[in-house]
Amino acid sequence: MQKNKLGVFLSLTRMDSTALILQNISVHINLDENEKEFFVSLLEPLTLKRKQLLLEQGDICRHSTFVNSGCLRGYMYDRNAMEHVVSFAPQGWWIGDMYSLISQKPGIQNIEAIEETKILRLSKENQELLYKEVPKFERFFRILIENSLVAYQQRLIDNLSLTAEERYLKLSKQLPFLMNRLPLNQIASYIGVTPQYFSKMRKRMVMQ
Repeated sequence: MQKNKLGVFLSLTRMDSTALILQNISVHINLDENEKEFFVSLLEPLTLKRKQLLLEQGDICRHSTFVNSGCLRGYMYDRNAMEHVVSFAPQGWWIGDMYSLISQKPGIQNIEAIEETKILRLSKENQELLYKEVPKFERFFRILIENSLVAYQQRLIDNLSLTAEERYLKLSKQLPFLMNRLPLNQIASYIGVTPQYFSKMRKRMVMQ
């Protein structure tokens, strides 16, 4: 491949890998071509193997992470070493330990790949640079944080007011394309029941 053609090929490949994140951003803010190029230049692409950790509990979260393909999950352990799944991030979603990212203190979450997952990371330093050079990104990330807080509050309300069956049905409606890809024990953990109870609950629901 000639040198100039190689440059075009690499450029097109990079555009393909960032098309989804640019589409995600365009929902809330409009960028010109120079702003897009600057933003893309700050991103770090990574591929995670199945069960590979992106962030470990106790580490400081230094990146905002966008899922280009695959799926990540956030989880933590309680004092009894019991695992609790707190979030899933499929293709097109952002994830991070918000407390740790903002405070730069050790986090409480593990973030792990459920399957092979391709991500784009934006470091906290580059995010601050982005705010300075392209101020409209402050609006974008503010909206992300607001949506995350609303989702977190709704999750708390659901855990207090909905039955396990209702929480399962709600998750199935929110992420129908993921239900056959998620291990059943992780679904059980997310809705707050043991795997044994979840298995019995699903059988009961099928028989209804």
